[in-house]
Amino acid sequence: MTRTPMFLRSFSFLLALLIVFGGLHQANAAVQQDEEQEIRQMLEERDQEIKGILGDRTSFTQEQRDELKELINGVINFREMSRQALGADWANLSDEQRDEFVDVFSDIVRLQSLSDLEVYRAEVTYDEISVEGDSAYVNTTTIYQGTPTKVEYFMGRYNGEWLVHDIVLDDVSTVGGYERSFRRVLTRRGFDALMDSLERRRDRAEQEAQESTR
Repeated sequence: MTRTPMFLRSFSFLLALLIVFGGLHQANAAVQQDEEQEIRQMLEERDQEIKGILGDRTSFTQEQRDELKELINGVINFREMSRQALGADWANLSDEQRDEFVDVFSDIVRLQSLSDLEVYRAEVTYDEISVEGDSAYVNTTTIYQGTPTKVEYFMGRYNGEWLVHDIVLDDVSTVGGYERSFRRVLTRRGFDALMDSLERRRDRAEQEAQESTR
């Protein structure tokens, strides 16, 4: 019986490994491409739905504003955004305090998202979408009133759904801005003072929203 030389057996084993791992790499690349396309489609459809409601209107019913608010903010993971906005202080809060903060913070963001609806008429191009595991990065260019602006989205996959947890506008992080503002209040005056300030801000935003629909 002729025995296969050792170097041939080793070569065959390495070749088999290359085939297996090469196939896995191709499979992972295909999955990643599908996920990138899924994110692109989700964001493009959202953009078209928003523009469809906006139309050429200059005023909106409360029902239309509610629908716009849901579309604009429906892709945001407010709990994760809240956690990042509070930084290390999040770990010091009770579950009740965290829930309270998320509720008020998300209300403010939702209400403020309707303060300038014209910006959602802007033309958007999706320059780059990349996925790595459960994280995704989207780089877009928004042309508003003739001026191109770089807008980046940092996303995560939560319970099988891709959601945004930070938006970076011209290299300025939304979460980073909140975190600096909240840290100053927390350091000087504590959590209760921060919540009082946020609740007042929410009341003002609600009043402004009501006035805008009259």
